[in-house]
Amino acid sequence: MKQMNKQAQKGFTLIELMIVVAIIGILAAIAIPAYQDYTVRAKVSEVILAMSSCRTSVTEVFQSGETLPTTDNAPEWGCTTGTDAATQYVSDLSVSSAGVITAKSATANLPTDAQGKDVIMTPYPNADESGTMTAGDNVASWGCGPAGTGGMPVNYLPSTCRN
Repeated sequence: MKQMNKQAQKGFTLIELMIVVAIIGILAAIAIPAYQDYTVRAKVSEVILAMSSCRTSVTEVFQSGETLPTTDNAPEWGCTTGTDAATQYVSDLSVSSAGVITAKSATANLPTDAQGKDVIMTPYPNADESGTMTAGDNVASWGCGPAGTGGMPVNYLPSTCRN
């Protein structure tokens, strides 16, 4: 009988390579959209950050027990408002006479569906985000989320600002 010369296989077969390419393709199809939402969410967090300094001022005005401002964007709220508060991702910031803070996202540097959208922060005297604030009340909680009309898509908001 003739002896066969067996040699060990070297390298990968075509099928093995195709399986690896398919797995990488599936992972990329899942990861790329998630990464894109994550980067937008990081940019939108600057909108929330711009509102945070104003949130502190509004809290102090309510807790001081003095008369509340009766007009929107009143200097008594102690916030920089309007386009003076603009940053790379914020185009406008306002405070209503009820102490509700609204920030409008910029119209550049964000995806189209996140441009010029509003995010609001509302002060509440109760921890369950109920009630109406009056002078002298302690702010027990802040509601944060997209504005009713023209609001920021929820998937772009940080998880702490989705109510």
